[in-house]
Amino acid sequence: MHYNDASVIRTHWNKAVLDLVEALGRENVYVSVYESGSWDDTKAALRELDGVLEKRGVRRNVVLDERTHAQEVEDVPAEGEEREGWITTPRGKREMRRIPFLARLRNLTLRDLWKLGEEGEMFDTVLFLNDVVFTTEDVLALLDTNGGIYAAACSLDFAHPPSYYDTFALRDSAGQATLMQRWPYFRSEASRAAMMAYSDAVPVRSCWNGIVAMPAAPFLANRRGAAGGVKRLAFRGVDDSLAEEAHLEASECCLVHVDNPLSEQLGVYVNPRVRVGYSPAAYEAVNPGGGRSWLSVWRIVVGVWEGRVRRVLTSERVKEWVVRKRLKEWEARGGGEKEKRSEKGVDCLINEGQVLVYNGWAHV
Repeated sequence: MHYNDASVIRTHWNKAVLDLVEALGRENVYVSVYESGSWDDTKAALRELDGVLEKRGVRRNVVLDERTHAQEVEDVPAEGEEREGWITTPRGKREMRRIPFLARLRNLTLRDLWKLGEEGEMFDTVLFLNDVVFTTEDVLALLDTNGGIYAAACSLDFAHPPSYYDTFALRDSAGQATLMQRWPYFRSEASRAAMMAYSDAVPVRSCWNGIVAMPAAPFLANRRGAAGGVKRLAFRGVDDSLAEEAHLEASECCLVHVDNPLSEQLGVYVNPRVRVGYSPAAYEAVNPGGGRSWLSVWRIVVGVWEGRVRRVLTSERVKEWVVRKRLKEWEARGGGEKEKRSEKGVDCLINEGQVLVYNGWAHV
């Protein structure tokens, strides 16, 4: 998925994708790209990629959506109309939630996978690439995380090193948000110990940090849902009523691991040996080359002691209590089997609201 990413696409992303396709084999991949509402040169940059892929005979679907964020948010439901993804916010007006919007776009990138699966063609792995600087070697290392056994394997992403970027989706092995944005990041002992040992498979509950590899099977499987219908793994947001009544939100990239039947069986991992950046400078800072470590001795010493102090002096218990209390109250307001309320992604929930605005998104 892309939105106003022309710079990184032209300087790095297109070439990295093409190099990766060559390494994996043109006949072994299907490239799905979805761009939505950019006002920079993103569409033209992706057309260039589309053209090269076509010349090389690579199967792909590059969708360039002309609908802008402004058009989305101005399409307000009529009074009395209930429309999925729209709620009345604390600002007292009907607004479009960000997460269901993103979940819908992510699912659009999976349509070709689903279609090919229905036609009998199977794939081994789904590789999600954010708008990051990466190399083929990064991806190959990620695919080999934990010897290739995982429900999901994620890189570490950086916009302003040494702090990692995507705090919204990352949860440690105990289901908690990270202790801090700098190494060694985690509060839980299992995640922290693996990170400090420089393991290629740091156990977590959820991650979505730049590049993610997941087995394709859950996205292709016809699993029976509670109502007896066919349900395969897809992206989603929490229920609109939970967002509106309880002021709680969760990343679609966290909930997908909650819903994935393989998560408990195979595990979800962060691979700190694979580090990507949202700019060339960020990438180079965490991949210095020349045999040099990406972590200085000073950073390691400070990180160890900062983590110890934070574990003693800080706690997530109050935040977690507020979230769980609101969730329990929301579930209790459900009436009968028809209106039964539940949300199993409690670890993903945060006390926050997020809505789409004309130039991006905003907290409410």
